[in-house]
Amino acid sequence: MQVYKGMNITSQAATGRKQLGVRHHLVAELDPSKEYNVNIFKERAEEIIVSILKRGKVPIIVGGSGLYVKALIDGLFPSPEADMAFRLRMAKYAKKYGSPKLHKKLAKIDPDSAGNIHPNDARRIIRALELYESTGNTMTELKLQTKGLGDRFRIKMFGLNMPREKLYEAINQRTEEMFKEGLIGEVKKLSGKKLSKTARMALGYKEVLGFIKNEYGLDEAKESLKMNTRRFAKRQLAWFRAWGKRVTWFDPGETSNERIVKEIKDVL
Repeated sequence: MQVYKGMNITSQAATGRKQLGVRHHLVAELDPSKEYNVNIFKERAEEIIVSILKRGKVPIIVGGSGLYVKALIDGLFPSPEADMAFRLRMAKYAKKYGSPKLHKKLAKIDPDSAGNIHPNDARRIIRALELYESTGNTMTELKLQTKGLGDRFRIKMFGLNMPREKLYEAINQRTEEMFKEGLIGEVKKLSGKKLSKTARMALGYKEVLGFIKNEYGLDEAKESLKMNTRRFAKRQLAWFRAWGKRVTWFDPGETSNERIVKEIKDVL
């Protein structure tokens, strides 16, 4: 979301003085009427990273979207256009016979993928079967063909986390600060524009828009944003924890910023 112009408070983008003399990329450079997705990000980010390396600098990739980080480091396997007719047929089959039976079909074709998908997760089972139907390759085979930055460069990953109670307290405090910084005024400006579907998904936009439209009060808007941010943080952590030992974790509540920076620098 930080790629969008005019959403500095909503996305908490590091602009102006917040950049502290360090050049930032893909921040506040795209009009919010434009759609944005992981494929666009991956292509542009790779170009920038290679350019930084050629200048003898170390690029630091900062962010919270697990999908975007994974796509950049591990790559995205080719994904054909959705075959809605196939999906509908499989959905009807799952409804009639149960998704575990559909899971058995997948297990015969692609046992590795089936082992990573729960027998009741019909959506992911159907997607894996659809990929095989469309490409002739299993999801496992497609993943083996996929390349990311991790195949070309040495990458070190660091994560910041703290006990759930402290994390939620920090989220609540940050939400209050966003309103003090002028979140309502920013959303009012944005609501007068034709926003892309992507931009409308930004945390803070729909919660404040409801308040602006007098659908509920200010306190409810704040609580809604706090709750949705907590849910987002939970999903973020699930993504990164799945990477296990690939990520070195720090607790900023227990370790000073200076100490964390020193330990990261020592590793690099």
